[in-house]
Amino acid sequence: MRAAGAAFACADDRRGTALRLVAAILAAGLLAVAWITRLVEPAQAQVAGLLDAAAAALAGAPVLLAAWRGLAAERLEAVTDVLVSAALIAAWAGGDLASAALVPMLMVLGHIIEERSLAGGREAVEALARLTGADGRCWRLRSAGGDEEVAVADLAIGDRIVVRPGERVPADAVVEGEAGSLDLAPLSGESVPVEVQPGDEAPAGAVNAGGLLHLRVQRLGGDTGLGRVLALLDDAARCKPAVARVLDRYAGFYLPLVLLAALAVLATTGALGNALAVLVVCCPCALALAAPASALAAVAVAARHGALVAGGAALERLATCDRLAVDKTGTLTRGELAIAGVRSALPEAEIRRLAGSLGAVSTHPVSRALAGGLASDERLELSDAREERGRGVTATVDGACLRLGSAAWLGECGVAVPPAPEHDGPLVALARERTFLAWILLDDRLRPEAVVALAKLRDLGLTPQWLVSGDRPAVARRIGDAVGIDVVHAGQLPDGKLALVRQFGQDGRVLVVGDGINDALMLRAGTVGVALAGDSRACDLALRSADIVLRRPDLRALPELVLLARRLRSSIAIGVGLALGWTGLLVVAAAAGWMPPLAAALLHTVGSVLVLGNAARLMRQQVPDHLEDPPCPATPSLSSSSSPHPPPQATGTAKTGCRSTVAPTSG
Repeated sequence: MRAAGAAFACADDRRGTALRLVAAILAAGLLAVAWITRLVEPAQAQVAGLLDAAAAALAGAPVLLAAWRGLAAERLEAVTDVLVSAALIAAWAGGDLASAALVPMLMVLGHIIEERSLAGGREAVEALARLTGADGRCWRLRSAGGDEEVAVADLAIGDRIVVRPGERVPADAVVEGEAGSLDLAPLSGESVPVEVQPGDEAPAGAVNAGGLLHLRVQRLGGDTGLGRVLALLDDAARCKPAVARVLDRYAGFYLPLVLLAALAVLATTGALGNALAVLVVCCPCALALAAPASALAAVAVAARHGALVAGGAALERLATCDRLAVDKTGTLTRGELAIAGVRSALPEAEIRRLAGSLGAVSTHPVSRALAGGLASDERLELSDAREERGRGVTATVDGACLRLGSAAWLGECGVAVPPAPEHDGPLVALARERTFLAWILLDDRLRPEAVVALAKLRDLGLTPQWLVSGDRPAVARRIGDAVGIDVVHAGQLPDGKLALVRQFGQDGRVLVVGDGINDALMLRAGTVGVALAGDSRACDLALRSADIVLRRPDLRALPELVLLARRLRSSIAIGVGLALGWTGLLVVAAAAGWMPPLAAALLHTVGSVLVLGNAARLMRQQVPDHLEDPPCPATPSLSSSSSPHPPPQATGTAKTGCRSTVAPTSG
């Protein structure tokens, strides 16, 4: 993460700051010896003068070297070294060797204060980097049996590893052998451990919450989901906000302007000290820090709460967004099926139990939705259970043959199927022998926080809002009505979504929200693209297409991010104002002769501290506690029908279709 620190320090990098610190310490020692020599042996004034000259040369050499390298760099940070070098040369020429040594020493003190202040903003990113455990060790299974302790860096794709309870998963892997549970709190803030089965993914950085986990390595290092997250955060830390880029653009004019001002002071007052003080106080450290320090603080706050931001520039653009385009499936809805209602003369509880028991036979998303609301100890004992691929499931219960599947298949089996009820989602038919029992209506589930989140965005001025979906018009319209969106564009393919977002952006700045799977084009077309990444595969795709990725798919984070972005813009404006105002006051004081060069160097550092303190206010922003907990309100039904029973939680994750009948099979 050294590159992130380099972008926000006045010195070229941390190594350069360390070199200056060593030189300053040695120079301070020489100045102390010179002072003692003058005090003890006044006759040795020449020796003391030589020590002053050596101290000045030692402290000034790193500054002169950095200034020479920065002459060609049109960056505001490089101007600092050039101005300090000009002050040093002038002090040497005027014979003020003590000032020539003390000024760079005091400037190094300012650099250290800035680095220490910015370290807090980098803690979130560096803490995430430690999750990779790239320097750690793990247990690899030998082909001949047993295991061996190896360095994580020595792992190869395809290796089989063992992760003991409490240990961290060192690489993206797939679970083999027995099931287990993973603590994903370090990655996503999820407070409840997630159960994983053989074939499920175990992301790097997760912690084994119990039992031995046998894994097979899939991706290593920077190729892991966590590695890509770290790369994104590092890029975000090094990416300069728009204001900082504007300041850099005019850095070439700033240097000659300050030199001319110092010459004018010298010509007017005839005091070299006044001119030196002007050069020192005009060093633009505080101005150069104003935007990047606030941006780094905002990126760190977002990362701490699971939002990955591609730089402060993305947050600055988010602050200007005044309209919203949002996807439906996987964004406003969960992208998984659930029972929306039952049409039967029998008690609904009995139908749910029959359908859930039969659904457990298949792994089809519809079957998983039927079985998901039924505990394993509530399932009926089945015999002769079999799955008709693409059609349905049949089994014997208490000597009677039960069938669960499409209406067409039941009709082929001799069941008199009544007309299907009106429903825009999938329908499943249930029959016993040749007697029709029930229609089971399924639908995608609306995210319980969607209504509140979109209402808060409207309160923040993000209106109008558009729903852009590839689903059928009736389904998209119903979702739009549920969340308060009036304008719905349904039946849109990815290129159609792209064209719509471009059209929306002609009259304003569009915030686009999608799930990162099939919304990549419209996420890139918006002013800012925000992707919800609920699993590692979605996160991988989202990282490539969006400006901001919510690693935990909770829409309530959206208004909080908008507020953070607006606070960032305000913080940058205040920081720039503080830097310019403080520098202006010091220039007046220096030109009037009220401040010697040493005092100017000390007070110059105060400006940087003020700017960093202003940026630190962002670090105190806390995301509301509800973002740390799973959504708890009851999920409203998306079906036009009503049911006295709340729909059970579905376990499927596939995006759903909208056919009139669906067979719960794996085909």
